[in-house]
Amino acid sequence: MKKSLIQFCKDLYPVYRSLTGKGVRQTLEYISNIVPFEIKTVKSGTRCFDWIVPPEWNIEEAYIVDLSTNEKIVDFRDHNLHIVGYSVPVDIVLTFEELDKHLFHLENLPDAIPYITSYYSKFWGFCLTYNNYKRLDREGKYHVVIKSAFKENGELTYGELFIPGKSDKEIFISSYICHPQMVNNELSGPAVLTALADYVYNLKNRNLSYRFVLIPETIGSIAYLSLNHTRLKSAVAGGFNITCVGDERAWGHIPSRFGNNISDKIAKHVLHHTAGHFEQFSWLDRGSDERQYCAPGIDLPISSITRSKYGTYAEYHTSLDDFNLVTQKGLEESLDVHKKCLFVFENNFKPKLKVLCEPQLGKRGLYPNISTKSSGKIVRNMMNFLSYCDGETSILEIAELCNLSFFEAYEIYEKISQTDLF
Repeated sequence: MKKSLIQFCKDLYPVYRSLTGKGVRQTLEYISNIVPFEIKTVKSGTRCFDWIVPPEWNIEEAYIVDLSTNEKIVDFRDHNLHIVGYSVPVDIVLTFEELDKHLFHLENLPDAIPYITSYYSKFWGFCLTYNNYKRLDREGKYHVVIKSAFKENGELTYGELFIPGKSDKEIFISSYICHPQMVNNELSGPAVLTALADYVYNLKNRNLSYRFVLIPETIGSIAYLSLNHTRLKSAVAGGFNITCVGDERAWGHIPSRFGNNISDKIAKHVLHHTAGHFEQFSWLDRGSDERQYCAPGIDLPISSITRSKYGTYAEYHTSLDDFNLVTQKGLEESLDVHKKCLFVFENNFKPKLKVLCEPQLGKRGLYPNISTKSSGKIVRNMMNFLSYCDGETSILEIAELCNLSFFEAYEIYEKISQTDLF
C-alpha cells in the first residue's frame, strides 16, 4: 500500500461514521481507491436472523448554545463524539435541569469526550468533557439543535473484496467501519485490513482464496452472515476479525468459542514466536464481531489478534483514543503479525516421507561435512522434523512438537523438498 498506515487513519479520522449513512459510504469509497473493494448494500428494514437493519441515519450539524452568552458550548463540528449516535432531530430551548438528562461525561477522565450511541431506541444527547460540563451555568437556558434525518428506505453499506487462489478454500478477514473519530478502536482495524488486502492482492501464486469484508460492527456482520453463512461455512478455512491493532503497549489474542480452531492455533503460535508475551483472553472476554462469526450454528474458524484490546485501556470509547495512542510502528507491527499468520495458512502442508525408516541424509547433501555444536542442533531439528512427516501431521503441528517456530520448520521443509524425500 503506497499510503502509510498512519496517514490512512489521519485521512479518515474526520469522517463521521455510524451504522449507516454518508460517512460509511465515504470511508468505503476512500478504501476502494486503494484496493478494489466492491461496495454493497442491505436495505433498511431487512430482517437478518433475529435483527432488523435500522433506518439509515445522517447528521448535518448539532450544537448547544448558551443563551446568556450566545456562544456554542458544544458543537458536533468540533469533534464527532459530541453527538450521541442516532440522535433524533431537535430544536428546543431547555433549562439546565432539562438539558442535563441528555448530557454524558466521564468524571474519571475529565478531559475526555465519551462515545455514546442509541441505535435502537429514540433518544437524543450530547457528550462533552467533564471539565466543560462543570462550567455550565446551572441557572442558564440553552438552545439545543440537532439536524439529523432518518431514512426508512435507506441502506446499510459494506465493502467486500474476493481474491481467488488455487484453492476454493477461503481465508476470511473482517473489520468494522462504524465508529466516529477514534483511532485504535476504529481506524486501526480498517487500516491494517486494507494493507493486508493490498499485500494479498499483489501476491503471486496464492494457494488459498481470500475474502475481505468491511462492515458496521454487530448489525453489519449479522446482515452479512444472514446473506452468506451457508456458503461461508463450507468455504472458510480460517481467518481473523481485526480490531484495536494500532498502539505499542500490548498484544492479545481473543479466541473462538472453544479456542481450538486453526486460526486460534496459528494466532497463538505466531504471537508466541514474534511478539513473545501476549495476553491470552477467553471467549468470555469477546466484544467485537467474533461474537457473530463464532456463534452457535455459524461457527466459522475465526480468531482475533489485538494490541491493547477494546475495554482494557483507559482511552477506550473516548476522544482520547487518538494519535497519541496509535502509532505507525504499532500499525506496522500488527500488519507484520497478520502477514505471518497468512504465510502459515498458505504453507501449512502435511509432508510425507517417501522412504521407510530413518532416511540417509549424507547421500542427499543434508548432513554437514563438519560436525559442530551448531550443526548438531541443525541435524537434530531436521531429524525431529522428519520423524513426524507421516502425511497426516501439518508443518504447524510439527513445529509445535519440535519446539520450533513455523518459519524454522518451513525452512527445513523447503530444504528437504529439494531432495527426493517428499
